[in-house]
Amino acid sequence: MLNSQVKTLIDQEGRLRLWLEDSAVGAPGPDEILVRMEAAPLNPSDQILLFGPVDPKSLTQSGTSQLPVIEGQIPAERMGIVAGRLGQALPAGNEGAGTVVGAGANVSALVGRTVALLANPGTYARYQIARAANCMILPEGTPARDGAAAFINPLTALGMVETMRREGHSALVHTAAASNVGQMLNRLCLADGIPLVNIVRSEEQVKLLRGEGARYVLDSNDEHFRETLLEALAETGATLAFDAIGGGTMAATILAAMESVASRKLTSYSRYGSPTHKQVYIYGLLDPRPRDLNGNFGLAWGVGGWLMTWFYQRIGAAAAATLKERVVKELTTTFASQFSAEIGLAEMLSLEAIGAYTRRATGSKYLVCPHKD
Repeated sequence: MLNSQVKTLIDQEGRLRLWLEDSAVGAPGPDEILVRMEAAPLNPSDQILLFGPVDPKSLTQSGTSQLPVIEGQIPAERMGIVAGRLGQALPAGNEGAGTVVGAGANVSALVGRTVALLANPGTYARYQIARAANCMILPEGTPARDGAAAFINPLTALGMVETMRREGHSALVHTAAASNVGQMLNRLCLADGIPLVNIVRSEEQVKLLRGEGARYVLDSNDEHFRETLLEALAETGATLAFDAIGGGTMAATILAAMESVASRKLTSYSRYGSPTHKQVYIYGLLDPRPRDLNGNFGLAWGVGGWLMTWFYQRIGAAAAATLKERVVKELTTTFASQFSAEIGLAEMLSLEAIGAYTRRATGSKYLVCPHKD
């Protein structure tokens, strides 16, 4: 059986190359399954691995329609970002779903079942071998399309709420909140009765989230954004934020607003500000600019990074399993994903498709179907 897989490589001179590589399909080990990959989402994290910090204008396409090759150039000033991967041909695709077509002796009962899996990485392929213990076994009759994005976004949303609970906060702030994960987080917080302040960047996105029941939706481009942010924080008591933007001043704006609201509760002046701890976790890099953390935050504050996979490693297997069980139960409700288009592996490596799925636009999430070509 022949496999076909998307590979990405950046060489020492900063030249990017994407291509389809064929290889023989191996045999699964005793606790492994062989999955016929049928659906895999194109998440922002996947695009970072695929393209790195390439100059989009430098991308060219060659090869054939069935075996396309994409090439481009990384700007010299951004080579430091990819120093650790130079010269390595890396398989792409972090998650997906498909049908088990082979299995080791200890998990043979899974043949024929549909599973969702988290690769490290490699799901943009016709076949994938994975440890059965790392997969989600989907309910009978669940199409792969419904389980394709069962890991990263659902477990990110659940991880944010779990972080809130474990760190003693009672409400959340989320930026870039009209994203796929943002819509999931909104549905999750509505279901669990958690106050959520959603920050978006357009009136269209405000209407989208309000249409899904969100109470607090703020447009960061509105001239009254800071005033409405203060009001929302005062009403919700939110002291924890998850920021997908990364660069610029958003983290500082949120922290300063939290400190302003918290300081109102002081009964006497303190040169150190409010003792209430305020925390912003940065989990995305939609804005590549440096982070500007100027502002009055008091002394009880923190800014740090947050990664879903590392969070689940910290909380342990039992707690992680409980959250994964909830994803399976609510796969087509709370954690449902919407896709605007489906493309095959070869089509994925076309300039036209790349221009479409790398465009930062709400509601434009693409699904890769490896056997569509």
